[in-house]
Amino acid sequence: MEQIKTSFDFEKPLSDLMQQIDKVKQVSEKTKVDMSATLAELAQKVDVASHQLYNNLTGWQKVQMSRHAERPQTLDYIKYICDDFIELHGDRTVKDDKAIVGGFATINGQTVMIIGHQKGKNTKERQYRNFGMANPEGYRKALRLMRLAEKFNKPVITLIDTMGAYPGLEAEERGQGEAIARNLLEMSVLKVPILCFVVGEGASGGALGIGIGDKVYMLEHTWYSVISPESCSSILWRSWDFKERAAECLKLTSDNMLENKLIDGIVKEPLGGAHQNPELMAETLKSHIVADLEALTKIPVEKLVATRIDKFCAMGVVNE
Repeated sequence: MEQIKTSFDFEKPLSDLMQQIDKVKQVSEKTKVDMSATLAELAQKVDVASHQLYNNLTGWQKVQMSRHAERPQTLDYIKYICDDFIELHGDRTVKDDKAIVGGFATINGQTVMIIGHQKGKNTKERQYRNFGMANPEGYRKALRLMRLAEKFNKPVITLIDTMGAYPGLEAEERGQGEAIARNLLEMSVLKVPILCFVVGEGASGGALGIGIGDKVYMLEHTWYSVISPESCSSILWRSWDFKERAAECLKLTSDNMLENKLIDGIVKEPLGGAHQNPELMAETLKSHIVADLEALTKIPVEKLVATRIDKFCAMGVVNE
């Protein structure tokens, strides 16, 4: 089996088993003794332990997985999924927000508008991208691109991965809340198919600002909530020490969201997370996109919009 790269404390049992395999291989090479039976037994243990571990992650563990430094981001998916990509810049009012990228692309010969958060992979990139936290001009740029897609009758695909909209004073002065609210309104009635995928963190209005779609999916090890576990813990318990408990209480995992009918499905990740095999993850994502676009493009526009509105209006309704 392919070697799994471990990064977190909860992966230590798996890491210990893989270290045993490495030691057995070293002994085998030095002594020239056949250790194939021992290696096969250890490989079997790793396989069983891997499935048991990654199929039973807690809410906080999934939050950690969604933040992995090597986890693929919007530009990675565009590179793997799209045949070509022309990035479009600026909101035509203030500036070009680097935290959100978007433009026309082709997938299997079909033109789409693809928009998503981009966090950056290293310190310099993250500062340049503002850690994926968009300002109002980022959401206005996204809306401009969605209207452009509507004008040319092209589907919209959004990839969500943000710790939240930028909370700075200047963002509020330029109308952060209004920009996100405007996107919710406009996306609800956009006359083209919209597919939304939470590919990492889906925090608060920062995620929701590009999260209204005919189909909304979450990758297996992602989270989607009104607040992060750390912030929730600091508000309720005046400390970050209860973030694990907060993560469970928030019901923010893909399983919780699907159970509460807030998303339409879960996209399976490679064993160990999307960062273990970005190409395979992108291929899985692409298959979902192609299948859904084929179905959604056949639906009349009026019915498409009405169904989208009905879906979101039904959320949170309680019958007593």
